[in-house]
Amino acid sequence: MRPFGLPAAGMYLRNVFTGAQAGAPGYNPLDWNFNEPEPERRKELQAFLKYAGIKFRNLGLLNLSFVHRSVSNESQYRGNNERLEFLGDAVLGAVCATVLYERFGGESEGELAKIKSIVVSEDILSGLARELQIDALLILGKGEDLSGGRKKNAILADALEALFGALYLDSGFSAAFSFVERCISPEISRVVEKDYHADHKSLLQELCQRYFKMYPQYRLINRSGPEHERLFRMEVWIKDRVYGPGLGRSKKTAEQEAARVALERLKDEFGTLC
Repeated sequence: MRPFGLPAAGMYLRNVFTGAQAGAPGYNPLDWNFNEPEPERRKELQAFLKYAGIKFRNLGLLNLSFVHRSVSNESQYRGNNERLEFLGDAVLGAVCATVLYERFGGESEGELAKIKSIVVSEDILSGLARELQIDALLILGKGEDLSGGRKKNAILADALEALFGALYLDSGFSAAFSFVERCISPEISRVVEKDYHADHKSLLQELCQRYFKMYPQYRLINRSGPEHERLFRMEVWIKDRVYGPGLGRSKKTAEQEAARVALERLKDEFGTLC
């Protein structure tokens, strides 16, 4: 099973988005000189394309995928990558679901959903963005850049999804499918080989519902450090027992770590329970 050609609706959307569709007067989200990046920026984008192994006809659209909303907060610029991120999230979901459906014919919908939730998670997407060196291409507002925005998982993951969306608009679903599949296939294999280790929260929740008829409760113990190096400390309560702590650069990461600690403790306490 392979992706169909770009549907008529998708072609229309691409034309409207890039200003190529007649009947859309005055609408051009690629204004403020992003249709034609400066020569030095063009070199950077072309080097990225070579490194990533993809092609773009519209470098302005590619450039837009790296523009964070903080730019428009601090300047006259109005465009950012949020709409592309919205589109790219859907492209990523469709590709991931298709690949999983093809590769794991014997798995239930629930098992496929578990794998997908990990593969498209912020942690994995931000790691992929770093491998592609997207952090160096981000266009951030001064305040965001000074606060360590290039290192933030959320910003990196969003930029990668925006790239997926931009590639879909520029070159069609087939090209986007090939690139996304190439990015996520190794991650799918790692997740399956490690038995969904990254989603400790889901495993803990299933266990608590099955054996204790309740949901685990996560609580913030404290947070420390400056904003760009914030460290969260979380604990998880199961009935009247507390497990943890879990440390992480975000609440989600700290919760995952607390869940991992809880699973290990529960396995020691109850043996085959886990």
